[in-house]
Amino acid sequence: MGPMTLPILAASIMQLNPGLTFWTIVTFLVVLVILRLTAWKPIMAMIDERERTIREALESAKREREEAERLLAEQKEAIANARREAAELIRKNQAEVEAAREAALRRAKEEADRLIADARRSIEEERAKAVAEIRALAVDLAIAAAGKLLEANLDEEKQRKLAEDFLAKIPQA
Repeated sequence: MGPMTLPILAASIMQLNPGLTFWTIVTFLVVLVILRLTAWKPIMAMIDERERTIREALESAKREREEAERLLAEQKEAIANARREAAELIRKNQAEVEAAREAALRRAKEEADRLIADARRSIEEERAKAVAEIRALAVDLAIAAAGKLLEANLDEEKQRKLAEDFLAKIPQA
């Protein structure tokens, strides 16, 4: 193939052969009809099936996304409710602890007040006993002292009366 054969080859390729063109078109149409009858319906059915599958997958994904969003909202609400309940329980617990503390303080104060009142009453009773004993002792001493000083013949009852009158005149301590 020399330099001259290339233009000839190109010219022969460029020439149209009406018979060959006719049979090429007829063959193409026959293949098109055969494909239309045999392959077109399955291909279209497959494309339709694929389209339906994709549509269902998209709808399913949309439903699942909506369900996930709904569940997430429910979880957020449940967490918020749990936090509110926990805060309320803490507040109630603190109030109960404070009430118990105040009740314990009140009971302790009442017990202390009662113990103080009992101690005061006991002290007062002991003081009254001591004063009575001192008076009785003072009367006895006064009688003994008066008897020794006077050496008089007074009976004991008159002496006691005299000592009690004397002590009655002494101011109360």
